[in-house]
Amino acid sequence: MNPLHRVMASRLIKLAANLLKLACYAFHFAFPDKRFTLPTRAGPWIRSRHPAAIPRILWQTNFTDRVTLPVYLNYLFNRCMAPGFEYRFMITEARADFIRQHYSGRIYRNYSRLRIGAAQADFWRVLVLQAHGGVYLDIDAHLTWPLGRLLGPDRSSLFIRTKRESLNNFFIASAPNSPHLKAVIQAIDTNIEENTIKGVFDMTGPGVFNRVLDVHRLDTVLYRYACIQGSFTNEHFQYLDKPQGKWTREQKHASVVREDSP
Repeated sequence: MNPLHRVMASRLIKLAANLLKLACYAFHFAFPDKRFTLPTRAGPWIRSRHPAAIPRILWQTNFTDRVTLPVYLNYLFNRCMAPGFEYRFMITEARADFIRQHYSGRIYRNYSRLRIGAAQADFWRVLVLQAHGGVYLDIDAHLTWPLGRLLGPDRSSLFIRTKRESLNNFFIASAPNSPHLKAVIQAIDTNIEENTIKGVFDMTGPGVFNRVLDVHRLDTVLYRYACIQGSFTNEHFQYLDKPQGKWTREQKHASVVREDSP
């Protein structure tokens, strides 16, 4: 497909999503307490008979499964763009349970030292993809191209890059047991253990990816051809029920890592 077509699709989706977001202000003004529930697990709308190197699972996480209308519309849109994918969602407590069940005591111990939800989500996403494979999307991110067509049957991984040719982690697609994710996991685990890095971005986030992976040696796509953030929702709607707000605010008042193991 011509990249121009993908850019046009991305812009049209973004325009429509932003119009819906504006309408949601009126909805939540009229119904301030109304929330919608994200499912813990939902089967694919269309089952494919053809195998794929990357398991057809779409992973997301959030501090709660009770979300505002814009976040729910974002979820529904992603389901429409990935009808052949199973949906799996975890809240804070479920993430910890998963890591305790699937990883070593050291990994779980270091994960449990993370004090900021976004840092926990950073670590969890690579751990869950390493164990099961699939596609991770941030809760405020949405696809700009049908996911099955974007990945195809043979890709074993796909990362997004920015216009500055750096990696980001709000979209990650991978088969399980990836050497790339293994390197990221080891780096995050070491960062937590040593606790010498300040800030979520470099402790657990995109900074780790860019330090241990070479963007030019990976299968990557410019982010806007795959996935973008903040069209359907924004910080107001995403953190309406979280007084601490976004991680960028949290880390100003709390260290990312506890000094001692819990």
